[in-house]
Amino acid sequence: MYAFTLERPSTVADAAKLVTAGAKPLAGGQTLLASMKLRLSAPERLVDLGGVKELTGIKKDGSAITIGAMSRHLDVANNPDVKAAFPALADLASRIGDRQVRAMGTIGGSVANNDPAACYPSAVLGSGATVITTKREIAADDFFLGLFTTALEEDELITSIRFPVPKRAVYEKLRQKASHFPLVGVFLAQYDSGVRVAITGAGNGVFRHAGLEDALNKSFTAAAAAAVKIDASELNGDLHASAAYRANLISVLTQRAVTKALG
Repeated sequence: MYAFTLERPSTVADAAKLVTAGAKPLAGGQTLLASMKLRLSAPERLVDLGGVKELTGIKKDGSAITIGAMSRHLDVANNPDVKAAFPALADLASRIGDRQVRAMGTIGGSVANNDPAACYPSAVLGSGATVITTKREIAADDFFLGLFTTALEEDELITSIRFPVPKRAVYEKLRQKASHFPLVGVFLAQYDSGVRVAITGAGNGVFRHAGLEDALNKSFTAAAAAAVKIDASELNGDLHASAAYRANLISVLTQRAVTKALG
């Protein structure tokens, strides 16, 4: 690890100033610190967001739940409002990584990093959430741009994420046993406006599947999901699973999610 300066602001305004000046934000550190140890990343200044109380907290307001960017995965998994109003989100958080990752990792850090196999981006996109930053509000459909890429500007910090509460939702994944990342994860949410299906782990970033959404909007059944052909041509293939296997997983996990949602 290379030498660096660690800044510890106590307000969002001070943190934003440091980031604007070129410092690298540090949230849970589950990705950044590992890459620094391997000397794959060498920021000269880090901004530790752990002391910024404005970035924590979970609040239910009407038909939405707003989660502070520095809320740990365990905070989301154990929050009574999330468990009651949006159990699929609590379930997703409870199964991220291992105990250490859940104790240290944050929702804001995960979403900003946009790992192509991370769990949280599928919940954000699958529920049509809104990412709130120090500058603006960004709809989930406009936020995720590809492999480790988002709409965030260099001097922009996520402050919270607002999730509309669905009528019903389910997250299904097949975990890669060594890394605990999903080989494929499917987040399905049904609203009055329709069904959203977001896929993680299968492509170069999280994405919605229009074919599955169309089929489930016509008939919210496992049979309707099973009838959708999943194109493997743009999916990832690696030493853990072929693109064809991931395509099959998308179908199987979506069917399981629908069956679970129907009770």
